[in-house]
Amino acid sequence: MTVNYKVTAQCRQARCGVLHTAHGDIQTPAFMPVGTAATVKAMKLEDVKASGADIILGNTYHLMLRPTAQRIAKLGGLRSFMNWNGPVLTDSGGFQVMSLSKIRQLDETGVTFRSHIDGSKHHLTPEKSMEIQHLLDSTITMAFDECTPYPATYEEVKTSMELSMRWAKRSKDAYQKRNGYGLFGIVQGGVHADLRQESAKALLDIGFDGYAIGGLAVGEGQKLMFDTLDVTVPYLPEHKPRYLMGVGKPDDIIGAVKRGVDMFDCVLPTRSGRNGQAFTSHGTVNIRNSKYAEDLNPLDQACECPTCSNHSLAYLHHLVKAKEILGAMLMTQHNIYYYQKLMKDLRQQIHQGTLY
Repeated sequence: MTVNYKVTAQCRQARCGVLHTAHGDIQTPAFMPVGTAATVKAMKLEDVKASGADIILGNTYHLMLRPTAQRIAKLGGLRSFMNWNGPVLTDSGGFQVMSLSKIRQLDETGVTFRSHIDGSKHHLTPEKSMEIQHLLDSTITMAFDECTPYPATYEEVKTSMELSMRWAKRSKDAYQKRNGYGLFGIVQGGVHADLRQESAKALLDIGFDGYAIGGLAVGEGQKLMFDTLDVTVPYLPEHKPRYLMGVGKPDDIIGAVKRGVDMFDCVLPTRSGRNGQAFTSHGTVNIRNSKYAEDLNPLDQACECPTCSNHSLAYLHHLVKAKEILGAMLMTQHNIYYYQKLMKDLRQQIHQGTLY
């Protein structure tokens, strides 16, 4: 068997579920902390686990460049390498090739690019992406796709989407099935309803263990993102998990959950934490603000994370202003806890039928 998904509760379009995998169960809606290069930045993995995270995300592009997938496989796979005993999802690398590579050449076979680290030349194909993710021992493998830039013309989006669908078929053909592991396809098509529906149909014809919605949160704005979800999610099967890639802000997540999305990832909580911004029950906090210099209150009185339980706003303000590493760690820890509590609260509201 591959990964298995079961819906356990529903409130209008929002749903709770359990994704059973070889490396543990994932309660959905779920937020996956981003561990791009085999680390959730500024976090110890035992603290990530303690926050309530069931699964973390790694990245094919970064790990194939450093330390290489072959080395990670030799050392026992990504989970063993980083000492994470839960499921891992790996992004296929398509988005990073677009966003990080200054020079890239795209053709039917795949993408040729130069490393942002040392300028070395690489050729990434659907087959190569599957091989790398297999070497990493990814619990959930993502099909290789092209993330279409925004804005783009209708014809550019259509051409890109059709290429991604051909790559999706090649990804499926190259993927090595294992019990408790899964392969997700990625719906593309920009903000165009007909292209999104065409993409979803193509992926369903191929057949995947889950369906991701890619190519959003790239500058189109929340309204267009929600409008696109409204015309995409209904075409995805109810008995498979739905994953909105790279999203996002708390209100983005809430809106997407209400539209039937089950899984999320984003660098925002860790990146914001390292830059002195916290997400709280009373809005965002810029800890560098001088008004916190002598404030002995916690960051968020409604939060029970170790940062809020043990440290004051004044101390956090001092650490971040002094550029102490501990400041980034404590702020990030709070944000990861905040996101996991958000998901727990959403699951509770769905079970209670009170998510409106």
